[in-house]
Amino acid sequence: MSHLSSKVESELQPLLRQLLKSIKERISGAPSVECAEEILLHLEETDENFHNYELVKYLRNYIDTALGSVIDEETEKCTAAEGRSLGSGQDTLVQQVTKKTRESEEYKEMMKSLKNTMMIVVESLINKFEEDQLKKEELHRRKQHEQHTSYCMDSCSDSGSSFNQSYTFMNQEQLQTIVGKMDPSQPKEVRREALQTLCCAPPSDVLNCECWVTLRKHLATALSDPDPTLNDKSLRFYAKTFSSSTFTTTRETYTSLAKHLESCFTSQQSPVPTLFAGIDITSPEIVQLLKKFRLLNEFQKEVPSFWIRHPEKFMEEIVESTLSLLSVTHEQNRRTETSCHVLEPIYFLALLDTKASWFNKWMHGYYSRTVVLRLLENKYKSLINAAVRQCLNYFDSKNLEDDDTDNLSTMLYHLNGDRRTYYTGHELQYIYFVHSLCLLGRLLMYTRGRKLFPVKVKNRKEPVSLMDLLVLLIQMMYQHPKSAQNGNITQTDSYAPANLVMEVLRMLCGRKECATECLYRSIVIDSLLFPISTLLKGEQMIVTGIETVLINTADILARIASTDRGLSLLLFGENKKEAARNCSSAQVIAEFTKRLLDGELPTLVSTEPTPALKGAFIFVCRQMYNTCEGLEVLMPYSLHEAISKAWKKACLLSERIPTPIAGSESDSSAAQELQNTMILEEMLLDNLLNFAATPKGLLLLQQTGALNECVVFMFSRFTKKLQVSKCEKFGYGVMVTQVAATAPGIVALQSSGFIKALVMELWSVLECGRDDARMINPKPTPVEPIDRSCQKSFLALVNLLSSFYAVYELIGNLPLPNKASYSLREVPTSIVDVIDRLIIMNSNAKIHSLFNYEHSHMFGVRLLNVMCCNLDILLLLESQYHVSEILLNAQKENVRENLENPGDFIIDGLSVERNHILVRMNLIGGPSERILPQRVLQKGNDPYRWPLFSSYPLPKYYLREPLKNLALKQDNEFNKLLKNSEKQRGWLENCKKHFCRIMISKPDIIKGSILVELLEKVVDHLSDNPSECFFTPYEASDTSVKHFNHSPIQQLGIKMVVRYGRSLGLLKDDSDQELAVLLMHCERFMKQQQTTISSSLCCLQGGYIGHDWFASTAFLIMSGDGERTLKFLHQFSSLLVSAFLWLPRLHSSMHLSVENAESGIHPVYSCTAYYIEMLLKTEVPLVFSAFRMSGFTPSQICQHWLAQCFWNYLNWTEIGHYIAVCIILGPDYQVYMCIALLKHLEQEILHHMQTQDLQIFLKIHPSFSQHQHLQVSCLLKKYWLDLSAVHTLPSLPERTENSALSQISIRCRGSSPWISC
Repeated sequence: MSHLSSKVESELQPLLRQLLKSIKERISGAPSVECAEEILLHLEETDENFHNYELVKYLRNYIDTALGSVIDEETEKCTAAEGRSLGSGQDTLVQQVTKKTRESEEYKEMMKSLKNTMMIVVESLINKFEEDQLKKEELHRRKQHEQHTSYCMDSCSDSGSSFNQSYTFMNQEQLQTIVGKMDPSQPKEVRREALQTLCCAPPSDVLNCECWVTLRKHLATALSDPDPTLNDKSLRFYAKTFSSSTFTTTRETYTSLAKHLESCFTSQQSPVPTLFAGIDITSPEIVQLLKKFRLLNEFQKEVPSFWIRHPEKFMEEIVESTLSLLSVTHEQNRRTETSCHVLEPIYFLALLDTKASWFNKWMHGYYSRTVVLRLLENKYKSLINAAVRQCLNYFDSKNLEDDDTDNLSTMLYHLNGDRRTYYTGHELQYIYFVHSLCLLGRLLMYTRGRKLFPVKVKNRKEPVSLMDLLVLLIQMMYQHPKSAQNGNITQTDSYAPANLVMEVLRMLCGRKECATECLYRSIVIDSLLFPISTLLKGEQMIVTGIETVLINTADILARIASTDRGLSLLLFGENKKEAARNCSSAQVIAEFTKRLLDGELPTLVSTEPTPALKGAFIFVCRQMYNTCEGLEVLMPYSLHEAISKAWKKACLLSERIPTPIAGSESDSSAAQELQNTMILEEMLLDNLLNFAATPKGLLLLQQTGALNECVVFMFSRFTKKLQVSKCEKFGYGVMVTQVAATAPGIVALQSSGFIKALVMELWSVLECGRDDARMINPKPTPVEPIDRSCQKSFLALVNLLSSFYAVYELIGNLPLPNKASYSLREVPTSIVDVIDRLIIMNSNAKIHSLFNYEHSHMFGVRLLNVMCCNLDILLLLESQYHVSEILLNAQKENVRENLENPGDFIIDGLSVERNHILVRMNLIGGPSERILPQRVLQKGNDPYRWPLFSSYPLPKYYLREPLKNLALKQDNEFNKLLKNSEKQRGWLENCKKHFCRIMISKPDIIKGSILVELLEKVVDHLSDNPSECFFTPYEASDTSVKHFNHSPIQQLGIKMVVRYGRSLGLLKDDSDQELAVLLMHCERFMKQQQTTISSSLCCLQGGYIGHDWFASTAFLIMSGDGERTLKFLHQFSSLLVSAFLWLPRLHSSMHLSVENAESGIHPVYSCTAYYIEMLLKTEVPLVFSAFRMSGFTPSQICQHWLAQCFWNYLNWTEIGHYIAVCIILGPDYQVYMCIALLKHLEQEILHHMQTQDLQIFLKIHPSFSQHQHLQVSCLLKKYWLDLSAVHTLPSLPERTENSALSQISIRCRGSSPWISC
C-alpha cells in the first residue's frame, strides 16, 4: 500500500480528535513538551483503555492488511528447521519474525505512507483549531462591545470573590473624560456610565493617569452614594484595583475603603442597625455594607503573602487603617439616638471571618507582627480591651444557657452554608465573642502580646491581668462543656466555647515560652484542678457534662506534665517549700485517679466512668510516674496496683462477653461491647507498661504480675514502629533497655519473641541482606569492624546483654549446640545461637555456614569484647564455654606456613581483635594499671607493634611494673585522730570532716595501712551505735564452711582476684586458699540471711550467682589477711551501707519484703540507680538527654560499675577511696559519686551520643579520678539536704523487712541528719 486515499484521511481526523480528547488531561498536565512526548510514547503502558481507542483499532487493522502476508511468510521460514532448539543468547521466534518484518520493503513502504498521511491529518486539525480560535476571539470582542454599551447587573453575592475581572484598554484622554463625568455634580446616569466604562479599563492605566487623585475622591464619593448602582460599580473597581495594581495604589485604595467604612459608623447619614434589632441581610444597605467588609477581609487575608516585598510603610498604613476601623465603638456614632447599642465594625468583620483568620495571618510573620503589636500597644489598645470585655460579658451573661450556646455554635457552623437572612442580637454577640476569643488566643502566643496585659475594662474596678483572663477561659470551659467523647470534636462543635478555649490552651501548651508565662502558674493549675477538688470533697458540680469537663481538664494537664517545667510545677508547685507543707497538684490528680479507678467517687457512682475518662487521667499520671521525681511523689498512691486491678477486671469482662454470632440481633451490640472492652484493656496495659520507664517503676510493675503482658504489648507496638504516646518524642528503645537490665525483664522479653526477632533481624543484615533491595550493584565490602548496616543491631544487643542477671537468664547452664553441620538456611533464634554461630568459632562447620565469615565473626568478637567488660559476664562465659581457650586456639591456627619464619602470626582484623580481648580478659586494673593493645593497624613497615600470643601467661610487654610506694608527708592531725579513737564522743563527725579535707587536698595519703585502720575504726564506731545497725551480724566458725564448694564462677573469680592482687604487690603466692575460705564464710552467712523464695528465675535458684567483688576488694585492702577481713566483714554486715556496697548481702534476703526478694531486682538497681537517674536529670540534664537519645539508661551502666566495685574503671587506690567514702560519709554518696563521674564525662558522653557508640564508650573507655570530684559530690549532698524540707519524713521508720530500702530512700532524698561536708 503506497498511500492512503482522501476518504481515509477524512476518517482519520475524527479518530485522532477522539484520542486527543481522551488524553487531554494527561498532556495538559505535563510540565514540558518533552514530558508530553514521553506520555504519548508510554501511553500503552499507562492507559488501560489504550486498545479500545478507535484510532488504535484502525491502525491495528491497517497493519494486519499491509504486513499480514509478510509475517506469515517469515514465521514459516523460522519454524521450517525442525529439531533445532533455541539456546541461551539466541533470539526467540517472536523476536526473529519481528526483526525480519521490520527489515522488509513492505514495512518501509507502509511506514512512509502512514507518516505522510498522518502529517496531513495533523496539519488539517491544527488549521481547523486556529480557525475555531479566531471565531471565538471575534465572538468575545462582540460580547465585550455589548457589555460596554449595555450594562448588565452583576449577580455576585456578598460571599463571592471580587477579584480577577476582565477589562478593555483606554488612552489618557478617554480617562480624563471619564473622571470629569464622575464628578458628584454630574447626573447619576452620566456617573453610572462613566463608572461602567472605568470598570472595563485596566487598573494600571487608570491609576497611572494624571488625574488619579481626583478620581480617587470621586470613587470614594460614589462608594458613599445612596444609589446602589454607583455604590456597586465603585466597589467593583476597588476589587480590580486590589488584584492588579502597584503597591502604592493598592495601599491608597485599601486605606480609602477602610476610611469609608469607618465614616459609615461615625457619620449621621449612614444607617447602621442596632444590636437589639439584629441584622437583616436582605436589606440593600446591609448587603452593600457586607460586600465592602467582604472585600476588605479578602484583601486582609491575601496581603500577608506579598507585603514583605514592599516597603514597610505599605504594611504600616494597611495595618493602622484596619485597627483604626475596628477600634470604632458605638459611643463614637454621631447620631442623636445614642441610647441603643449601635453595631460596631468588628461585628461585621466577625460575621464574615468568625475565627479571625486575618489576624492569625498578620501575626504569623515577625515582619508584620512587630508592627501590629506596636500599634496595639501605642494607639489601639482599646481593641484588646473590647475583646476582653466581650469575653467577660459572655461569661457573666445569665441568659445564655447551655442549650442556647449549643444552638449558637451550630449556627456558626452553618453560617456560610445556609442562606440565612437574619441574625439576632444574641447571635451577633456570640459571633463577636468567638472572634474575640480567637484574637486573644493568638495574641497570647507572643511575648509583646502578653505584655499588653493588664487591660482596663469598662465597669470593672480592677484591671484584667493575664492570669485573670486565663482563669476566666478555664472557667468558661467548665460553664459550657460542649464536646465529643475521646477528643473527637465534630465540625459542628468546633465553635462551642469549651472547644474554642481548649484550642487556645493547646496552642499555648505547644509553645514553651507561652506555656511558661501563661500556664505554669499555681493559679492556673488551681483553676484546672477545681472540678477535681470539688469531686474529691464529695460535692456535686452544677455542670451538664461533667465527664467532658474532666476529659478536657486532663488533656491540658497531660500536656503540662509532659514538659520538665510543667512537671516540676505539678509535683512541687511554684514554691517548693510551700508544696512540702501542702498537698501538691500531682497528689490531687493521683488521688482522683485512684478513686476513679476504684469507683470510690460518690458523685460519679450513679454512672460508670467511661474508658475515655479513666484513660485521660491515667495518662496525666503517666506523664509523672514515668519520671523518677514523679514516681517518688505518686508512690504512696499505689497507682500501679489500681491500674493492674482495673486491667485484670477488664480482662475478665472480655472473657465473659459471648462471641458474636453472625445473623443474630445482638451481634452488633456484642461486637461493639467486646471492642470497647478490648480498647479499655489495651489502654490500661499501655499505661501500666510506662512504669518500666524508671528502675523503681519497673520493680512496681513486676510486683503487679503483669510484666509479661506489658512486654508482649510493647513488642507488638515496637515491631510496628509506633510512637509511645502523643507527648513522647522517642520510641520504646529506652524502655526496652530498662526492662532488659533485670532478670524478670529479660525473661519477659524472651517469652514475648522480642529477642528472637532481634536475632533474626541481625542475621538477615549480617548474612542475608535486605530481601526487598534490588541488586543493581554488588554490595560493598565492609571496611569498618562493625558495618553501618549492622550498627543498630549491634547496639541493640549491647543494650540487651549489659546486665549480668539478664545474660545469666539467657545462657546460664545452657550448652552450645556445636553441631556437626549447619544448613545455610538455618537461622539463629536465641543468644546461645548467636554465641555459637558468631563468637565460638571452634569448627569448620561453623565457618563454612557463614556467607561473610570475617565480617560476621568480627561482629561476634566485638560483641564479646563489650560483654566481657562486665567481670561477672566474663566469668560466666569463661566457666561455661572456655572462651579464652577457644580464642587462643584460633590465634595458634592463624600462623603463616613458610619455612623461613614458621609460626609467625598472620596479622589481620580478627587476629588483632582476638589479641585485644585476650589481654582484656586476663588483665585486671584501672587505666594506669594495665596496658591494652590497640585494635587498629598503623601505616608503615610495622603495622602492629603489639606482640601476638597463643598461650598464657601474657607477654611481659603487657605487664606494668608495680608502682613503688613513695614516702608521702603524713597528716599529723589525721594520724592523731586515728590513734585517739577509743569511743570519744563526736569522734565520728570529726573524722568525716578531716577525711573530706584530706581527700580533696592530699588523697594519696589514704591508702595501705592508713586506709585499713580508718575503715576498721569507722566501722567499729558505727557498729557500736544501735541506730546505725540494721542487720543481724554474722557469727563465724572455722568448721562451718568445710562442706561448702565454690561454683565455677567463684573459682575463676578467685584466680582473677589473686592475679590482680599479685600485680599490685598486695598478695602472696599462697593467697588462693585464704580467699576461698573467706568467700566460703561469706556464702554461709548469706545462706543464713536468705529466705525461701518461689520463683522461676534462674538467678534466684540458690545463692548469689556472681562473684563477691566487695569481699574480694576488702580482702585486697587488708593485704590478704583473711582473719582480719572476716572480722571487718562481721562488723560491716550489720550496717545499712553493706546492703548497697556488698551486693550478695541482700540477695533473696530476709530483710527485704517477700515481693522485693522474689522480684529478682536488686536494690542497687531499684533504689541506687533510681536516685542516680533522678539526680542526673536535675544536675546534668544534657547527659540525661544524651542517654535517652542513645536508647541507653544511666541505671544500666551504673549498675555495671557498682556491682564490680569499679574494678577495671578505677585504679586500686581510687577503689579504696570509693569504699571509704561510702562507708564514712554514707550510702547516699554511692549516688553522688556516680553523678560526679557522669558529669566528669559530660563532653565525651555528648560526643559519643553523636557518633552513636555511647554504650561502647561507657563500658570500655571511661576513666575517672575519684578525689577530683569528691567536692562535687559534697556539693550535691548539700543541695539535696537543702531540698530535704520538701520531702521531710517525720522520723526514721522502724526496722521492718523493708527498712534497708526505706533508709537509703531517706538518705538519698537528703533527710538524714548527717553532717554536710
